[in-house]
Amino acid sequence: MNLDLRGKRALVCGSTQGIGKAAALELALLGASVTLIARNEEQLKKVKRELSALFQQQHEYLVADFTRPDELRQIVTRYAENHPVHILVNNTGGPASGPITEAEEGAFLQAFNNHLICNQVLAKAVFPGMKAAGYGRIINIISTSVKQPLRNLGVSNTVRAAVANWSKTWSIEVARYGITVNNVLPGATNTIRLQSLIELKAGKTGMKLDDVRKEMIEEIPMGRFAEAAEIANAVAFLASPAAGYITGINVPVDGGRTGNL
Repeated sequence: MNLDLRGKRALVCGSTQGIGKAAALELALLGASVTLIARNEEQLKKVKRELSALFQQQHEYLVADFTRPDELRQIVTRYAENHPVHILVNNTGGPASGPITEAEEGAFLQAFNNHLICNQVLAKAVFPGMKAAGYGRIINIISTSVKQPLRNLGVSNTVRAAVANWSKTWSIEVARYGITVNNVLPGATNTIRLQSLIELKAGKTGMKLDDVRKEMIEEIPMGRFAEAAEIANAVAFLASPAAGYITGINVPVDGGRTGNL
């Protein structure tokens, strides 16, 4: 199986922590030159130092705020013109939790901008380089909610579904150029995001943190939360030459929690 990413450049969003960081580390291990992108420059510098350079890769980082799509467009378009990107990992922190009946309209607009609009900005910026190379991988970290909406995540459920359909549309239009577009759907994963959701539920219900965790784990057939590295393994495979005929799909990595195929 060809998992060799030497000679490829990967642009990984939200790569200072959690799944984004884990994906960046794994892609570097497979030989990719990784460009990290997030808004915290000090954390970007720290993660860059952790990336493997076993194959003499040149790792870099970009500082950008996904709440400012126009600024992101300028930064990434300028970068991609001089640094062709072969692998794009779209990954952005999820919207605030809460029932859809209480969600403000502005929350939908903000989430739509942070996720779908920024994904579009990034994909358009790297597409010419992928097309010229005859090799491209666009991998979107979304959520199992695109297959089965999750309780108390009204805004997230709505916007994630839009991103999934955006991704499928891209996959159809760019397949002829050797570019694949796929979605990785993490289940409950040991990240800061999960911890914040646990704390929020405990605060609202009066439950103990351990009881909230236990309740969530009971919904997972494998009986545990995922580790970020396990999500990154799926990302790395989809980024590789071995996955060249896989496109337009959703890949749940959830320990069997999602209740449908």
